[in-house]
Amino acid sequence: MRTALVVGTGLIGTSAALALTQRGVTVHLADHDPEQARTAAALGAGTDEAPEGPVDLAIVAAPPAHVAAVLADAMRRGAARGYIDVASVKGGPRRELEALGLDLASYIGTHPMSGREKSGPLAATGDLFEGRPWVLTPTRDTDTEVLNLALELVSHCRAVPVVMDADAHDRAVALVSHMPHLVSSMVAARLEHAEEAAVRLCGQGIRDVTRIAASDPGMWIDILSANPGPVADLLTDVAGDLEETVRALRALQSADEAKRGEGASGIESVLRRGNAGQVRVPGKHGSAPRVYEVVAVLIDDQPGQLARIFADAGRAGVNIEDVRIEHATGQQAGLVQLMVEPQAAPVLSASLRERGWAIRQ
Repeated sequence: MRTALVVGTGLIGTSAALALTQRGVTVHLADHDPEQARTAAALGAGTDEAPEGPVDLAIVAAPPAHVAAVLADAMRRGAARGYIDVASVKGGPRRELEALGLDLASYIGTHPMSGREKSGPLAATGDLFEGRPWVLTPTRDTDTEVLNLALELVSHCRAVPVVMDADAHDRAVALVSHMPHLVSSMVAARLEHAEEAAVRLCGQGIRDVTRIAASDPGMWIDILSANPGPVADLLTDVAGDLEETVRALRALQSADEAKRGEGASGIESVLRRGNAGQVRVPGKHGSAPRVYEVVAVLIDDQPGQLARIFADAGRAGVNIEDVRIEHATGQQAGLVQLMVEPQAAPVLSASLRERGWAIRQ
């Protein structure tokens, strides 16, 4: 691939353009808002000048509701040898293109499973997709050349290609992305009018649950409008679980010992089912989840503290597998949780203590 056209210079389109440009591909940028395309160009994602002729690959990064129309326009103009989109739903756009009577041999639907709570070109980075799954949904009609172009794009973005059926993909993202986002938003909505004294007690748990609720509502309306059925089906199942959990909690309030026992059993069931589901979430680099030991270090909120901890861990010969930070309410301090291999935890704890760090047991 030597040339590409990116139509839609938001977070995903601009990030893909940055990755391609960094690998020597000439990228042309287009957007319904010319100012956004100019911003992406200024960031080094390519040029906002139109290509002189067909490019190798056209990448449509428009909202799901507009993907088919943008693709159809590009295909009718002969803008490229191959066409892909990066929308978060796949079945709908393909059916729309089929209904328009277009030859889909030169098209393949794709979806990079990566993003951020922020949107727009200013949030884009060239490494956004690194190590992340990138779904490809070819059919028997897809030209091999187009599939190879899509795989080359995924390689340039250092993502991991995953081949799926389009409708199976839409059911999957409803489960792992769309439904969880709505649940996160519903939990966060409980905080909107909560008493300030209660909100000040927020810890890492509520931050974890509500983090994705900070995303742009307009973008999510577009996404959910393109995949409402599978999401609604999943929320119906969640609603059933909620009803059962409410009944179990009410039973725990009963003066009857037998009912309290039933309530406790109901709560234990949902918690254990949660345990069973959580362990299926892939671990680091998409591998099977692993159990790490946590070394908790108290730090002041001062410049350079994290850099010092990581440097001291390196001197101890310990690799930090993951890290979390819990900020202390009302204090300029926090707790850094360093996740390491179990055998490395005693070594890291002893080494950090020797260097003056306060370790919480």
